Amino acid sequence: MVLRTGRLWVEGWAVARRVAAPVEVPWGLRVEVGQPSQVVRHVLLGADDTTARGLIGSVTEPTTCVKAFMTSEAMRPWFTSAWEPVEPCFLMAVALRPAPVRAPEGYHVGVEVADGVVSVRVLSAGGELAAAGLAGLTGDACVFDQIVTEPAHRRRGLGTLVMGALTEAAAERGAASGVLGATFPGRGLYEALGWKVLAPLNGFVYRP
Repeated sequence: MVLRTGRLWVEGWAVARRVAAPVEVPWGLRVEVGQPSQVVRHVLLGADDTTARGLIGSVTEPTTCVKAFMTSEAMRPWFTSAWEPVEPCFLMAVALRPAPVRAPEGYHVGVEVADGVVSVRVLSAGGELAAAGLAGLTGDACVFDQIVTEPAHRRRGLGTLVMGALTEAAAERGAASGVLGATFPGRGLYEALGWKVLAPLNGFVYRP
């Protein structure tokens, strides 16, 4: 269950970020991210200790990231001091149950879909970006990503609004389940919306 959902997360994340599709490798999946902060991402899917250490020992390119559905403490022995931990997350999933969404007074929600990516933007009455989020469609699932509410507009239900608008649009296009990688602050919102934690999601980035 975790490995299958984890695979969906990687595939949908790549769609949402508009990067090349993941490539199968002996340890799991490799994603060419191509950003200065993260050039390549490796996600371990059932890799044994020897395979994981072999991958990590072969890395020479700075900002390469290795992630796994494990605790940071379990992964730490694989890495030297040249690797830094990334922000801890959780793999979460839910069966999508779309419901009508309604923006609070003074806000407008817009939804766009292009190249398998659902994009939601919530604007204030003055046209200021208040909240936003993405969902990458992959098969009958979608991966929610970059759910953000701007500080000046928090505690007004806009995060829930974004999630609802993404859910509705994804379900209209055949998605039956949702997957995401949640940070500690975001986990509470998603659990309140019915999402379940399946596994820890942690990683390290190479910064020699």
